[in-house]
Amino acid sequence: MRAHDSATSATAIAVDGGDPSRPGAEQAGTGPAAGGGPSGAARSARRTGTLQAALGVTAFSLTFPATAWGLEGFGPWSLVTVRSVLAALIAGSCLLALRIPLPDRRHWAGLAVVAAGVVLGFPLLTTLALETSTTAHAAVVVGLLPLTTAVFSALRTGARPSRSFWVAAVAGAAAVLVFTVQQSGGALTSADLYLFGALLVCAAGYTEGGRLARSMPGWQVVGWALILCLPLAVPGALIALAYEPVHLTAHSVAGVLWVAAGSQFVGLVVWYRGMAAIGVPKASQLQLAQPLLTLVWSVFLLGETLTAAAPLTAVAVLVCIAVTQWAAVERSKHRHRS
Repeated sequence: MRAHDSATSATAIAVDGGDPSRPGAEQAGTGPAAGGGPSGAARSARRTGTLQAALGVTAFSLTFPATAWGLEGFGPWSLVTVRSVLAALIAGSCLLALRIPLPDRRHWAGLAVVAAGVVLGFPLLTTLALETSTTAHAAVVVGLLPLTTAVFSALRTGARPSRSFWVAAVAGAAAVLVFTVQQSGGALTSADLYLFGALLVCAAGYTEGGRLARSMPGWQVVGWALILCLPLAVPGALIALAYEPVHLTAHSVAGVLWVAAGSQFVGLVVWYRGMAAIGVPKASQLQLAQPLLTLVWSVFLLGETLTAAAPLTAVAVLVCIAVTQWAAVERSKHRHRS
């Protein structure tokens, strides 16, 4: 990414984070030459990538509570379309300010997958689910997203995580599934069907976005995907606002602003950068912690009541995260030795 003057260059570094994995990072002082050797730079990049992915997970964990707040004043279709338009305006302003050129033609198909899955599909399906489901219930169902993303990644990118990685991932997903079934009394609802559909489209979007983020900055992946949705989001918002009554409250406004700026732009920016740095399967396992964080927010922000099963699920999931991280590191060490 080339800036045209020093002010634009400083802004570009602030937004893009000086990714050492990008071409030219070494000349900018963030690559191996400045990091004391390739191994030190690689470790630093992995730590940074893990931190960025974790920040993305934290932002995403607030999405369901913020959506519940937004639904206090907006209808589901209004909320989804308005958040998409607002996020696209933020992204478009950044792209224009930094004079970012249009992506190569070969990237547009992948951007369309990101737009359909992450920008429109997942927000719409989860918002429809939250009309009849609690945020706590929705959070544990979406806890299956890491395993779904890992499967999509293996199919799409040819990634082959170790057996230990898969065992831990399946165990974490099983713990989340058991928690979900126990909470719903053993029967799946229409809200669960919306949520399972959301898992599929979001995993596809995450996988494609993670792949694109290796050849273009992650925030640009998000930005162009948001811009790509504008022809649908703008007329959709106008129609939805005409048919769904709007009652603005402090909660509803805060909810819309967070899902637009925090979840759908800033959160996705750091998430895709993290995936590009440490890989889609490894980053996706950090998202096992997302439902647990959402459970905490649901208590403090929404006053929901948790069952005793929540702490047990939290411990099980955190153990699985630790195992998947260890498995990824061990596999990397073995590959370097051979």
